[in-house]
Amino acid sequence: MQSEVNFDAIWRPDVTVATIVARDGRFLIVEEVVRDELVLNQPAGHLEPDETLHAAALRETLEETGWTVELTDLVGIYQWSSADGKRQFLRFAFAATPFVHDAQRRLDEGIVRALWLTREEIVAESARLRSPMVLGNIDDWLAGRRHPLSAIQSLLPAAHSAR
Repeated sequence: MQSEVNFDAIWRPDVTVATIVARDGRFLIVEEVVRDELVLNQPAGHLEPDETLHAAALRETLEETGWTVELTDLVGIYQWSSADGKRQFLRFAFAATPFVHDAQRRLDEGIVRALWLTREEIVAESARLRSPMVLGNIDDWLAGRRHPLSAIQSLLPAAHSAR
């Protein structure tokens, strides 16, 4: 007798992407409302079905900041658990170069604004960071942690990889 697998009962981490965008000693940060609190984060979000990680990072950055960027490197892959332990996240953090800003673009729901902040300004606001990964990703970038984008291979059909 073959047993049925209950896929709803299988644990899965939230897969997210984040983009570290640096310009003139400042980092692109979003101020967003999460559970009625105003927090700071990199442009970041969840991977959507049939979307490549690279495409997700580009999409989230544009949707949350109005910036079109070019990914340059993979900074790292981070596993983190929420303070209450109820959710775990697997974050793929990319480095990117900013190219074009659309100041008229409507930002994602919950995003208040995009800011360019120095590391020191981010540290001064550390109580408002959405997670410890925000400063940790910046510090890894500042430490020169870089991996080639080709370290992540997508095996999705070609029609999906452009998403």
